[in-house]
Amino acid sequence: MPPGAKRHVIPFLPLFFPHGGLSMKRNALWSLMAGLGLLAAASAQAQISGNVVKIGVMNDMSGLYADIGGPGSVVAAKMAVEDYLKATKSSLKVEVVSADHQNKPDVGSSIARKWYETDGVDMIADVPTSSVALAVNQVTKDMGKAFVNTGAASSDLTGKDCSPNTVHWLYDTWMLAHGTGSAVVKAGGDSWFFLTADYAFGHALERDTSEVVKSSGGKVLGSVKVPLGTADFSSFLLQAQSSKAKIVGLANAGGDTINSIKQAAEFGIVKGGQKLAGLLVFLPDIHGLGLNTAQGLNITEAFYWDLNDGTRAWSKRFAALHGGKYPSSDHAGVYAGVLHYLKAVDAAKTDDGAKVVAKMKELPTDDTLFGKGTVRADGRKIHPVYLFEVKKPSESKAPYDYYKVVQTIPAEQAFRPLNEGNCPLVAKK
Repeated sequence: MPPGAKRHVIPFLPLFFPHGGLSMKRNALWSLMAGLGLLAAASAQAQISGNVVKIGVMNDMSGLYADIGGPGSVVAAKMAVEDYLKATKSSLKVEVVSADHQNKPDVGSSIARKWYETDGVDMIADVPTSSVALAVNQVTKDMGKAFVNTGAASSDLTGKDCSPNTVHWLYDTWMLAHGTGSAVVKAGGDSWFFLTADYAFGHALERDTSEVVKSSGGKVLGSVKVPLGTADFSSFLLQAQSSKAKIVGLANAGGDTINSIKQAAEFGIVKGGQKLAGLLVFLPDIHGLGLNTAQGLNITEAFYWDLNDGTRAWSKRFAALHGGKYPSSDHAGVYAGVLHYLKAVDAAKTDDGAKVVAKMKELPTDDTLFGKGTVRADGRKIHPVYLFEVKKPSESKAPYDYYKVVQTIPAEQAFRPLNEGNCPLVAKK
């Protein structure tokens, strides 16, 4: 029996009594059946550790990625729990807790270990900052829990570092490189210089985009590594400017992307004939930049609030709960990932991490925000992806009306082929 489970003993009741009538036999039979039903229910409940499914939302709550994930991801997770329980009438008891990993791998892994060992957390969601996500990925595997990543981009999470306990839901560096990078090269941007965030995410994004540029006939003229949270980009932008590359690729995110784009405008990068390629840009970033600065940027995203009636309705609900701020794609990913996780827990009748992730791969995904999809053997969630162009101020009709669709990339083309990631979970053919 699982630790902490109570043993239910059903007393033997003879069905035939030497002096009993038919009614006694019926009563005995009903008692036995009821007892067996209670035993089955107790057994199923015992598979949920602590009788509660506890979800931990871990991200940057106050730093440069706070608008992308932050408190909004907690709102999204709670919406998913409420919507799931209401729609399914499930008897699951679910709690959501949260923590700030401060974009530090040691902090993130410490939180994950404490959550799993002492706080009864069964699944961790979000976790932007790839270096933190890779650390949480390993702790989750070691402790037999589940990790639904939406905030981190490194394609290594479904490559060499893939895990039977992890699902990579939203986007990754391969997708971004082949979306934005490929489109920019096809439009004539065939020489690149990268401003790269100096940690796992930036390195992976530069690597994957460089491969796309070169395979498309372009050249990479150089790159410079920029510390996370840099305030002054002047020396790095001067290097990009002197490279004479047609494209300055921004392999960064959040506050770093906003600051680098603003300061590039001050340096006259675009006026001088070079173009910026924001390789990972979110709706809150565009909101912070303003359309005067951001107009014309090509962006690859898996979600935008104004795609259809379903995304619009959900986003308005989210904004009402989040101070009027519309959701990033990360917020949408947290919602959909938690929803599918809960479906899998109910279907598997357990919160054992590897078993639930296996069930997530077995069940088709189908939700309002991403539509129909699947989770592959390597943990990669598959769905359509969109190449957007940021609107001119004259084209925008309301706050957050920022994108127009340039291209829809089908799900089967949007992500790295299963046999090219070197994931140990994928059988070699």
